[in-house]
Amino acid sequence: MMGEFKRLQKEQYELFTVKQHDYGPHNISMGTDLKTKEDVNFALMALVIRINDKVNRLMNLIVKKGGAEGAAEPALDAFSDLANYGIMAQIVANKKWGK
Repeated sequence: MMGEFKRLQKEQYELFTVKQHDYGPHNISMGTDLKTKEDVNFALMALVIRINDKVNRLMNLIVKKGGAEGAAEPALDAFSDLANYGIMAQIVANKKWGK
């Protein structure tokens, strides 16, 4: 179990680096520099919206459709995104995003 957790963390990190290369840091910071409490809260609110989208997608696939796979993205991809969004929110809250 511990080995699998570590393997998945490495996989998550690799996915994060690829996505950051594609998107850059401003999609999460919402174009701000995260210097003020309002900037941080704005970025966190945007992450909450992304997290909510993933949770609702999972609710639809797993709860309502009994585990059916989505046409565009497997349920495990949504779980993967949620894991990274949680870490990203902590980085934003610590004002380390984009630095």
